[in-house]
Amino acid sequence: MPNIKSAIKRVSVIEKKTLQNNMVKSAYKTAVKKFEEAVEAGEKENATVEFKNAVKKIDQACTKGVIKANTASRKKSNLAKKLNSMK
Repeated sequence: MPNIKSAIKRVSVIEKKTLQNNMVKSAYKTAVKKFEEAVEAGEKENATVEFKNAVKKIDQACTKGVIKANTASRKKSNLAKKLNSMK
């Protein structure tokens, strides 16, 4: 445990930020899972809606710094390939 006042504050701030980051990461992973379930079920319309939602969540995670830009781009590309392969 830190003894210095500023170090104690940093620990509490880091804990709060970690929880926020985990919330954002969980939201985008859930959106991706919903999209993949729709693709496996063969529901094209539902998959399109879920694709838009997943891309939005990935962009939000990228903007907040939870994932890097290249990672976000790669994930969106893979989702688009899955959606296009349904046609």
